[in-house]
Amino acid sequence: MPDLLLELFSEEIPARMQKKAAGDLRAAVTNALVDAGLTYEGAKEYWTPRRLALDVRGVTARSADIREERKGPRADAPEKAIAGFLRGAGLSSVDEAEIRTDPKKGDFLVAVIEKPGRAAEEIIAECLPPIIRNFSWPKSMRWGAASREPGSLRWVRPLQSILCTFGPETEDPEIISFEVDGLASGNVTHGHRFLSPGEISVRRFDDYVSSLEKANVVLDAERRQEMISTDAKNLAFARGLELVEDAGLLAETANLVEWPVPLIGDFDENFLAIPDEVTRLTIRENQKCFVLRKQGGTELTNQFVLVSNIEATDGGAEVARGNGKVVNARLSDAKFFWDSDLQIAHAEGGFDSWIDGLDNVTFHAKLGSQGARVKRIMALAERLAPLVGADPEKAKRAARLAKADLQSSMVFEFPEVQGRMGRRYAEEAGEDASVALAIEEHYKPLGPSDDVPSDPVSIAVALADKLDTLVGFWAIDEKPTGSKDPYALRRAALGVIRLVLENRLRLSVNSLYDSGLRLYQNLEEQDTAAGNKGDLLSFFHDRLKVYLRDTGARHDLIDAVITADTDDLLLITQKVRALQDLVESEDGENLLAGYKRAANILAAEEKKGTQVKPSVSHELLESDSELELENALNQIIGNATQAVEKEDYSSAMHELAKLRAPIDVYFENVLVNVEDEAVRANRLALLDRIRQATATVADFSKISG
Repeated sequence: MPDLLLELFSEEIPARMQKKAAGDLRAAVTNALVDAGLTYEGAKEYWTPRRLALDVRGVTARSADIREERKGPRADAPEKAIAGFLRGAGLSSVDEAEIRTDPKKGDFLVAVIEKPGRAAEEIIAECLPPIIRNFSWPKSMRWGAASREPGSLRWVRPLQSILCTFGPETEDPEIISFEVDGLASGNVTHGHRFLSPGEISVRRFDDYVSSLEKANVVLDAERRQEMISTDAKNLAFARGLELVEDAGLLAETANLVEWPVPLIGDFDENFLAIPDEVTRLTIRENQKCFVLRKQGGTELTNQFVLVSNIEATDGGAEVARGNGKVVNARLSDAKFFWDSDLQIAHAEGGFDSWIDGLDNVTFHAKLGSQGARVKRIMALAERLAPLVGADPEKAKRAARLAKADLQSSMVFEFPEVQGRMGRRYAEEAGEDASVALAIEEHYKPLGPSDDVPSDPVSIAVALADKLDTLVGFWAIDEKPTGSKDPYALRRAALGVIRLVLENRLRLSVNSLYDSGLRLYQNLEEQDTAAGNKGDLLSFFHDRLKVYLRDTGARHDLIDAVITADTDDLLLITQKVRALQDLVESEDGENLLAGYKRAANILAAEEKKGTQVKPSVSHELLESDSELELENALNQIIGNATQAVEKEDYSSAMHELAKLRAPIDVYFENVLVNVEDEAVRANRLALLDRIRQATATVADFSKISG
């Protein structure tokens, strides 16, 4: 079957746009082929700084013939109705329609529409021009003389050539001919801008890849990444160093070059006095370079790896030297910021000027300044400290200093290092180690894979920070809607959940909401704010469900445990895990089956309006099976209730599992719906006790299976 090769060659495409654009091109082309009646076996997209390429394998040679019958009005219908039917079916006269007979409705018109299949080449030539012309870029431009004309082609950078070939492996493919704004398709591409400036004629994909490689272009971005990583590590190892790996930077640098050539540069050793995170950030963001450290060590060296796009005749010495000069200039700025900030940190009163400055920084129009927020976080952290095992004074001090570095020169220039720089400044100023650590860690966890603080002071301040955000925005009714979450409130809630669960904390969400809300003394929407407490708890429940499902918990078991007013997140989690252990055991499966049987009988009777007795009459129990079940229920409900009161859910579930045998025996030997009304009512009451027993730990009606 034939294969399609498409390449759109242009000036440099911004690195951040390449991968998505290549994926969008694949989706647009393959969707268009399918919509036109073609099929294909597989498609893969490729990209470099100067091209988007698409390899579509196993395309059908032509679309299938189509025969469609369209039923119309009665043969004696009004003339206007018949004319409308003919127009819709594409027929010029009623003579072109067939007349068929329905025994009940009489004669009616039928249009038989036959569309012969078309060659794939014709379809491709028709599909591609509008895809290219209407391709969506975040930013695009017009160029040249044609740019003066309305509706001229827009592309991310000037589009220079279109390569499009089609054909089977066993034959020479043909060029699919079409034009887009005067730019004609062909079988010609271009190699590396400097290392191979000539044109290259290609036939099919394999030939295309090998020809580009000979012209110093590596088409596959993953292979470019592998080349950069391997060569950079080898260069570092040869000097007794190791690469500080950075997956994001690796992907970005691979999108900046077509022929990756890693080189090692260096910068002034005096700049090693700057904190490593600032050095790394400066070199990464400004020069797209990797930093190095000694093998087995943690501190950075004054050398870095850059990725060139050319093989220079001097081995890259001049390129490395030029990059080193720029890095030195950037680090000189960073060192100035660092030294300036240290003077403030070491001065008497230290951070006071920064903290006072937060009063002039707006957090939110309705929630006040960052300074006001710091005061709220201090109060919450102090209240939380005893609950998480932290020293209240240290928690309060850490909360006071947590946002101070937002006023520092370094964080103003490099916002990414907030928190980390605050810790460094606090250490320089002689603050307690736990206080300094909390300044950095109070932002954590930033996502599902981020580390969770374990130091009690850090936990207290991290919780206070996130709870203040959630309470504040719920108080003013600014909640996430659909996919929109501009204040990252879902992330904040997940952060609270992970802090609580991974540190095994017992906290009441409702109580914390009340404590946080009292700190907003001047809030206009006090009534709305108070009423939103239950809504915030529901929001936490939704986030907890996502978290638990991601850890392997069944959704139905989560629903069985959570009620509208359960606000202890750790207890919910413990119940869910204990319940999952129960229902996944053989005893648990049989207990669930017995519960379902009892619940179904009760539901059927209650639907009829039958009143189930509130208690069992011992004297009406007629068989040993009934007596054994009653005795088991009396003992097991008592034991399970005691275990629940002690919050020992594993033991409670173990007790419930003991019901399996007496319930099995009961249903095997006892008929519930007997004629004697008193006996039947008593047996229903016994079944109701089964329902009551399981309700001590969860709502079994919500468990599937």
